[in-house]
Amino acid sequence: MAADNSPARIGKTIVICGEVKGSEDLIVDGRVEGTVSLSDNRLTVGPNANVAADLSAKDVLIMGRVQGNVVATGRVELRAGCNLEGDIRALRLAVEDNAVFRGKVDLTQAVSRVPDSPPAPQTGSIF
Repeated sequence: MAADNSPARIGKTIVICGEVKGSEDLIVDGRVEGTVSLSDNRLTVGPNANVAADLSAKDVLIMGRVQGNVVATGRVELRAGCNLEGDIRALRLAVEDNAVFRGKVDLTQAVSRVPDSPPAPQTGSIF
């Protein structure tokens, strides 16, 4: 019996066309076309995977082939032997040797802090 915290898996012979959404960790080793959205969870694209989809998750680990944009609120990791064609937007990015990546990278902060009011002018002098 699998533990409750083990990730869901899309096996290498499974083909999904459409939208994949969830609130648990997911390992994709098959073919997915469309979108994959895991708001607060980890998405792993396995070495046998062939994904033509936009990916959105907390953390994304890519070991297989992906055509699409990747958005992560945490970390994106490109492992050796992976092939990614698309843009990455994340807080952190790790790229191993022999990973293939074609696209743009935007390493943004999670929430840009905007002050409620402009800072008060300083009075006085420092001399």
